Amino acid sequence: MPLLPRLALLAVLVLPASAASAAYRAPAPADDGWTVADAGRRGWNTARLEALDAAIAGGQAPDTTSVLVVHRGALVHEAYFNGADPQTLHNTRSLTKSVTALLVGAAIDRGLIAGVDAPVLGFFPERTPANPGPFKSATTVEDLLTMSAQWECDDNNEVSAGHEERMYVSADWIRFALDLPERGYAPWTTRPADSPHGRAFAYCTANAFLLGAIVERAGGMPLARFAAQVLEAPLGIDAVTWKRSSDGTGMGGGGTEYRSRDLAKLGQLIVAGGRWRGRQVVPADWVRAMTRVHAQTPFDADYGYQMWRFPFTAGGRSLHAWTMSGNGGNYVLVVPEEELVVVITRTRYNQRGMHAESRTLFADYILSALP
Repeated sequence: MPLLPRLALLAVLVLPASAASAAYRAPAPADDGWTVADAGRRGWNTARLEALDAAIAGGQAPDTTSVLVVHRGALVHEAYFNGADPQTLHNTRSLTKSVTALLVGAAIDRGLIAGVDAPVLGFFPERTPANPGPFKSATTVEDLLTMSAQWECDDNNEVSAGHEERMYVSADWIRFALDLPERGYAPWTTRPADSPHGRAFAYCTANAFLLGAIVERAGGMPLARFAAQVLEAPLGIDAVTWKRSSDGTGMGGGGTEYRSRDLAKLGQLIVAGGRWRGRQVVPADWVRAMTRVHAQTPFDADYGYQMWRFPFTAGGRSLHAWTMSGNGGNYVLVVPEEELVVVITRTRYNQRGMHAESRTLFADYILSALP
């Protein structure tokens, strides 16, 4: 099938929030690198995909803006809601953390970072952090990747010294992170030595921000430019917005804006072992490292390198999805053994139940429609 101009993307299913159920139709082709296919011809239950769109239009997952499904390398379902269209840039918040992990892998592959065992302080030799100690000098890139650095930082604890909202209002985010005190352990909490995989998890945006700062230091260029060169350009991504901290450092911890089809490309990298259209964009061994369990979280999920691993059930069998996730209910879900990538974008920021709603869409409609 010949490729059509990008304008052809506007032929995909675009529904207002209150739209009635529409009949399934295959995504339109465009010159963005994606193969498109008819889900029904590939054995999908298209009635369930129609029900998915109807459920969203009916308000089951408020503020949803897009849902895309990729199967075996082809885009088989694409729908937009609430005023969004294929050109909309979605602020996917902490989903950026997974992109930053991909950039760390690219930097290691180019010899810019020695490896995941590299000490964090070595990238900031001009800094003399407060609260020094063995815990700080021993902190490595892998500790940041796995959210297990032993400084006191927990975004799920409002009194935590490292809570992200405190970082956002500081003038120097690097100093904020490097100055954090050592983490303590109450009698009812689990220490690293007693934790699965030997790591005590605490979700900390400052960790991901430092990873982005390290990539900037190692690459000798702004994070956005490095991302464009090593990741986005090879994927054909030409519209993106990266955020910066108070002092101008690239924000590797959240807020990057991508189009839905481009988010799907990031997920496809995980399915395809770092390859896109025959080109090795990220090393395959790095993708394997990102999708290996390194820590256990308190949220019914395991954790790799800046990616979550959630359990699901499909057709009476259990499977797991590696996910890039962000505030608002934003998700890129990847099931490598099914060669499945699902993008869900939403603007349900800071609302109770936003993540559960998105995972329910994935489980109840998309997994149930699988061939």
